[in-house]
Amino acid sequence: MPVITLTTDWNKNDHYCGAVKGKIISLYPNATIVDISHRVETFNIAQAAFILKNSYRHFPGGSVHTVWVNSENSENGRFLAALYEGHFFIAADNGLFGLLFKKEAEKIVNLNSAKGEKNDAGKTGLTEETTGKKGEGCSFAAFSVFCYAACHLASGKDMSELGEGVTSCSKSTPRRATIDEDVITGSVIYIDSYQNAITNITRDLFERVGRGRSFEILVQSNHYRITRLNETYGETSPGEMLALFNSLDLLEVAINKGNIAQLLNLDTNSNVRVKFRGKK
Repeated sequence: MPVITLTTDWNKNDHYCGAVKGKIISLYPNATIVDISHRVETFNIAQAAFILKNSYRHFPGGSVHTVWVNSENSENGRFLAALYEGHFFIAADNGLFGLLFKKEAEKIVNLNSAKGEKNDAGKTGLTEETTGKKGEGCSFAAFSVFCYAACHLASGKDMSELGEGVTSCSKSTPRRATIDEDVITGSVIYIDSYQNAITNITRDLFERVGRGRSFEILVQSNHYRITRLNETYGETSPGEMLALFNSLDLLEVAINKGNIAQLLNLDTNSNVRVKFRGKK
């Protein structure tokens, strides 16, 4: 079952999603199209990477994941396809791969170099014969390139046919928690639909630095303190703050049946510190 996924920052009322799905089905009727998210904040590649990073491994091997976030604004104008852990990824060369992959991709090709020609897709080398006719009424450059490349890969064709291999690409660096003696300083990296704030403090880091000691978690300032970890949200009374390690093994702060991000005015730049007490 060839799967093509879509992760975008499009408004649900726009025509882009329908146009892309129609194009994919026209090029490859056997494709199964799955929407991962169309609610990424505009141009926010870090948010897109977080969502896809924690989703793609649950899909079957050989799935093709297209990322239509900031896809028109890479500095060098390149579109890339990458092979990583048995999955294919298609995105602009805008730093997303550095946020998405823990290690180097097995292979990356430059979609702009395919066949060395230009067409209605802008700088891409994919020909009109493969991507479709000119004047299809879609103004964004990635449209024909991403759709054709996704169908090519989903149908089991050779990735090398899409373009020349590249040895480097633009990479944004994930924000990591820091350690200063008995203090871990992290930050909020994602706010979910319940307004829970997920941080970049991992369970492994917490346990390695804490070594079973008592602690306090300071959210944004010294005023908001949490002194224990929950296993579930329900262990804390409604309206009270809590902290737990979620299914991703990342420290999450929340309010049971409340909206901590809204109440404390948290965003993806907000600070969360863990202070440990006593000797190691």
